[in-house]
Amino acid sequence: MTTTLRPAEPLQRNADGTRSRRYTVCVNSRPVGEIHLGTAPAFGDTVARIHDLRIAEPDRRRGRGTVAALAAEEVARGWGCTEIGIVLPATADAGLRLFAALGYTERNRGMDKHLGTTAPELPPGSHARPMTAAEFDTWLEHESERYARTWTALGIPEAAARAKARDDHARLLPDGLTTDGMLFSVLEHDGSRVGTLWVALEESRAYVFDVAADEAHRGRGHGRALMLLAERQAIEAGRPVLGLNVFAGNTPAERLYASLGYETVSRTLTKPLL
Repeated sequence: MTTTLRPAEPLQRNADGTRSRRYTVCVNSRPVGEIHLGTAPAFGDTVARIHDLRIAEPDRRRGRGTVAALAAEEVARGWGCTEIGIVLPATADAGLRLFAALGYTERNRGMDKHLGTTAPELPPGSHARPMTAAEFDTWLEHESERYARTWTALGIPEAAARAKARDDHARLLPDGLTTDGMLFSVLEHDGSRVGTLWVALEESRAYVFDVAADEAHRGRGHGRALMLLAERQAIEAGRPVLGLNVFAGNTPAERLYASLGYETVSRTLTKPLL
């Protein structure tokens, strides 16, 4: 039997500069599922994303999804893409196994914590204050550089990584320090600045975009204190869930978040297209 992809719509050229197309997965011309392939707006036209892959129940566990994913890789190569990826729920065990077998590796994961109603206390000697305008300007310059370097270390070309850093901050912070729903804090301990925190108050949850202990003060528990501060801010704002992203290989951060009760809710898997 032959598994193929049949276009279900014309190639879409989207307003954000991406392209996408839906395909029907067929076995000997018989429809057995669907796949939605596109490019990623954050990285330009050279990074493909499988937005959705579904195989009908009677045809599962027969390799249909594997062949469909491989066929999608060939389409992405034809588009000129050099990388392909997919975001899967942490509970999608079958999907995680399928893509791992195809050579995809985890790049980052999304984690959530469901909060109570009592805000945690900060450690003795620690207190938080709002970031000043001058501190914000210095922080943003440093954060943009660090963010770009993080992506280049993960294999993204430098130009694309710097463009992502620039575009993400412009999109998220149109009004800089005073952008609505954004909280920028400085943590001090015994009178000395020890770290910074960026929390976004989204509609139904809060999200930690950046948490960083200053280099001279790392390894002293200030990262944990900053995360407790994030919980305080979320609870005080009436957000019942606090989310964050952690990159694969950042073992200290993974251990910290796990110890604080965060659970993995999604995994981003990627694969180079050679």
